[in-house]
Amino acid sequence: MRIAVIDGQGGGIGKHIVEQLRKRLPELDILALGTNALATGAMLRAGATEGASGESAICYNVDRVDIIVGSVAVMMVYGLLGEITSAIAAAISASRADKLLLPIQRGNILLVGVPRAPLPHQIEALVAEVEKRLRG
Repeated sequence: MRIAVIDGQGGGIGKHIVEQLRKRLPELDILALGTNALATGAMLRAGATEGASGESAICYNVDRVDIIVGSVAVMMVYGLLGEITSAIAAAISASRADKLLLPIQRGNILLVGVPRAPLPHQIEALVAEVEKRLRG
C-alpha cells in the first residue's frame, strides 16, 4: 500500500503524521508531497520513503497512491495560507485514492458537528484508520 502525506508551510503536521505512521506501520510506503521543499524535507526527515515538491508533483502523484492524508485544507483552494492552488485541490478531489483528512479548523472554516480535538489525538485516529485499512 502506498500513502501520500500532503502538507505545506513548514511541514509540521505532515512530519508528525509521517512519524506516527512509520512508528506503527514500518513497512508502509510513504510518499511526502509538499507544496514547497521545506515541507517535503521535514516529512522526509521524519521517515517518508520518498518525496516531491510543488503543484506539478502533487497533481501527478495523487493518482498513484492508495490513500491521501493531510489536513482538510489540502482540498480547499487557497488552503494552508494560500499554498493550495485550484489545480492541487482539483487533483486531490478527483483522485480515486481514499482521502483521510484531519478536521483542522482554522480561520473562517468551521466543520459543524466535528468536535475539536488536540492534534495528537487527531493524528492517532488517522493512523489507526490507515492501520485498519492496511491490515484489512
